[in-house]
Amino acid sequence: MNASAPRARRPRRTPFLAAGAVAALLVGLSACGSSDGSDSSSSSASGGAPAGAFPAKVATKFGEVSVDKQPKRIVALGWGDAETVLALGGQPVGASDWLPFGGEGVGPWAKGMYDKKPELIGTMEPEFEKIASLQPDLILDTKSSGDQTRYDTLKKIAPTVGVPKDGDQYKISWEQQTTMIAAVMGVPEKGEKLIAETEKKFEAAAKAHPEFKGRTITLGSRTSEGFGVYVGGTGRVDFVERLGFENNPEAEAKAGEGFSVPVSKENLDMLDADLTVMAPIGIPATDISGDPLYKAVPSVKAGNDIVFDDQDISQAFATDSVLSVSYALEKVVPLFAEKVAKK
Repeated sequence: MNASAPRARRPRRTPFLAAGAVAALLVGLSACGSSDGSDSSSSSASGGAPAGAFPAKVATKFGEVSVDKQPKRIVALGWGDAETVLALGGQPVGASDWLPFGGEGVGPWAKGMYDKKPELIGTMEPEFEKIASLQPDLILDTKSSGDQTRYDTLKKIAPTVGVPKDGDQYKISWEQQTTMIAAVMGVPEKGEKLIAETEKKFEAAAKAHPEFKGRTITLGSRTSEGFGVYVGGTGRVDFVERLGFENNPEAEAKAGEGFSVPVSKENLDMLDADLTVMAPIGIPATDISGDPLYKAVPSVKAGNDIVFDDQDISQAFATDSVLSVSYALEKVVPLFAEKVAKK
């Protein structure tokens, strides 16, 4: 795959959970280059590899955004935006902590990358006055709800790179997010390199585990509201499809506008697949693994299931950023291999 272009994906959809659970779950632009101040080669793009010098003009859902020079004070508000900036060598002065991790607001895969802890900003309801007090010269909100009022408020503070066209409700892959942010930071080549390196890791994992190819997989979660299964268009499903798995066909058949479908207790057999993978959200893992109805699902009964009881692994699998997917590959693939090898 061309490292400079985002991987084609089905559109993401609105989640089946309430807004608060979305925050718990969450779960192309560009044109820039050197920062020599010349504007003779500035350009506008929408998802491909960025090119040209500052000022860069980037296309978003909200229209064209101009980034006049290499940003020094970045506030990263979108899901995974902050750790993407870190991966590209930047240091956000403010950032949103979606999962939340606490501390510096990033997962263990980004531990030690900050020189100074950023000011932590609210997620779905960011504190605009706090953002303004940081005097940003660029605001990133690339993986966000795509709310017009949110964007309009942010752009009054500083140039804001919001969601791409058709990017509402977090509809952006880690490749596209990396490409966008690398573009506005003036390091497009670094973004391309990161993407290429990460894609090679996926390719190597898939090659090392041919047993994954064609096997069905269920990616589900349970919250206090009940069970759900993810469908095509989510980072989780994209992750396993890259490894060769086929997402739960029954779940895909029921897919609507949400990026997941609810599963009633009376219909938990819908979780059945060659491999069933479940994540607890806001509840103990034992609420899943100890549930008698869950234990009666055929794949679970056969021992072909995984319930994430390690929060770091679960969060890495959910974050879907250029840093977290590498961590998830390292931690999750061996778990998958152990279970699939039993079949």
